[in-house]
Amino acid sequence: MALSSYNWCMSAFNKSMFQSIKDALASSDNKGSANFNEIMQTKSGNTYTVRLLPYAKDPGKTFFHYYNHGWVSYATGQYVQTLSPQTFGERDPIAEERFRVLRTGSEEEKEKMLAVRRLEKWLVNVYVVDDPSNPENNGKVKLLRYGKQLQKIITEAIEGEDAEEFGARIFDLGSDGVSFKIKVEQQGDYPTYVSSRFTTAGKINLSEDEQKDLYDNVFDLSEVFTLKTFDELKEMLNEHYYCKTEDSDTSDNTPTITNQTTPTEPEPELATATVDSGSVEDDIDDLLKDL
Repeated sequence: MALSSYNWCMSAFNKSMFQSIKDALASSDNKGSANFNEIMQTKSGNTYTVRLLPYAKDPGKTFFHYYNHGWVSYATGQYVQTLSPQTFGERDPIAEERFRVLRTGSEEEKEKMLAVRRLEKWLVNVYVVDDPSNPENNGKVKLLRYGKQLQKIITEAIEGEDAEEFGARIFDLGSDGVSFKIKVEQQGDYPTYVSSRFTTAGKINLSEDEQKDLYDNVFDLSEVFTLKTFDELKEMLNEHYYCKTEDSDTSDNTPTITNQTTPTEPEPELATATVDSGSVEDDIDDLLKDL
């Protein structure tokens, strides 16, 4: 039975709901069209304050854990990325080709293939308390996309050493709730998030009706991303990595991915995500830093 969103407004956080969120951290049973406009963009030198929001209709889907591939296209010079089917335990031709090249390719081929990055990321709904980069986001529900450094801090707050102090309070918009301060610092060429923390400072004043509206208007994370078909992923690799299309001249020795067997079961319908230039640098930096 669907849970009432109003229950999430109460300071006394429902233990069974919280347990569902904890259990879901250990799995990736999520499926999902891309709306990158709702993802917060962070910049080094700033501190962002948010409140994490649960998905009241299904607490187990509060977080979305996923993998994607990203690289600078050898055909267009633009950054391209796509959701990996391995997120859902399915075959991924890009991952398979990367494994093949790194295992059996020449040193030159291996070096080139290292540019194809596999990112591990998470998504969660947040209520934005303070966004110094984009103040127009303040008071709105946005999506926080993050990597391993922030995930470690969140996991510790939910079920680790900090659970006794924070625990379910990290999802509470009421007076007992705690804020998540995301501090973005520069470490060499890349940003680091290790100084981020949950804090009881900075109380927010929201009425119960306002809290209910926020809990009712979170994004369904299963609908944030869409997945390309197996054949579409092969075409993407051929076009943006090997610079080959169906109309290309195949007289040279550049490989084309054609020898992989397409699964007999139909793949889910997937859409292409459009990435803005601001998120590209964040993704590359996060990737290299979080490895």
